[in-house]
Order: sequence, then structure tokens, then C-alpha cells
Amino acid sequence: MPTTLLLGGARSGKSRRAQDLAEQASPHRVFIATAEPLDEEMESRIARHQADRVSGWRTLETPLDLVSALGEAEENEAVVVDCLTLWLSNLMHHGRNVDAEIEKLCVTLFDTSKTVLLVSNEIGLGLVPETKLGRSFRDAQGRLNQRVASACGVVEFVAAGLPLRLKS
Repeated sequence: MPTTLLLGGARSGKSRRAQDLAEQASPHRVFIATAEPLDEEMESRIARHQADRVSGWRTLETPLDLVSALGEAEENEAVVVDCLTLWLSNLMHHGRNVDAEIEKLCVTLFDTSKTVLLVSNEIGLGLVPETKLGRSFRDAQGRLNQRVASACGVVEFVAAGLPLRLKS
């Protein structure tokens, strides 16, 4: 299975789609989680995602060093990265060089023979954010999605739980 980017809005079904594709691809799977449980609401979201996964998954908690986590996955494991949006937010929050991190990720995606499914939010479809920080994040997310899409063999947009193939 080629590297796959799954885009969509919040609660669109993109994570479920990624998990289903990974479960079809291999009995051995790794979930790379980029979320940090910084408050009760996020802890609840993380717990819900963990409960959604059937047996056969192992989890790597990786808020920042995504490329290293991808390197830890075995060749026979299907990998789900959930999600690039939180990873980007973490990079920005911790003052990391976003462009350099995205470049490292894209090089890794081009070079990998592993089954990798990446989940990301398409946040540029709504209102223009009110704040400069919000607009900067929206723009960075759009650039991230474009660069990762160019590095992936398959790109799908998920809305209402239904996938629409954009690239194959």
C-alpha cells in the first residue's frame, strides 16, 4: 500500500478510515499519536481514540519527533500517524523549525517502503481566523498538507465518513 494522506474536517471520519485501511493492510500495526494530554478534554479524546482501536495495535506517543517514530516502525507494520495538525501545533508551540521538520518528514515519506497512513485536518475551508496566530497556523497547515500530499502516493478527502480519492 502506498503512503496515504487522509484529509478532512473535525469528526469527518478520517481517523476511522486510516485505522480501517491499516487493519486491512497488516495484522501488525503501530499508532503514532501526536496529541499531548494537556487538559481533561484532550485526555478524554485520547481515551476515546484508544478505545476505538482493536487488538493488534501498539502505540508510540510522539508529539514532536515524528521522523524518529516512523523509523521505529517495523517493515511489516502498518503505521497510522494521527495527526499532522497536532504535530504542527506542537512544533510551533515548542519553537521548532517547521519548514525543516516538514522537509525531513517528506524525505522520509518519499523513501519509505512501509505502509504509512497520515491523518491531517483541512482547516482552510472555513472562516478566516481572527488573530494573526490563527491565520499563521492556518497557512502553515495548508502548506504542510500540500507538501505531504506531494510526498504521498494516495490522498483522500474524508467528509461525513465517506472517502473521496484526490490522488492515486
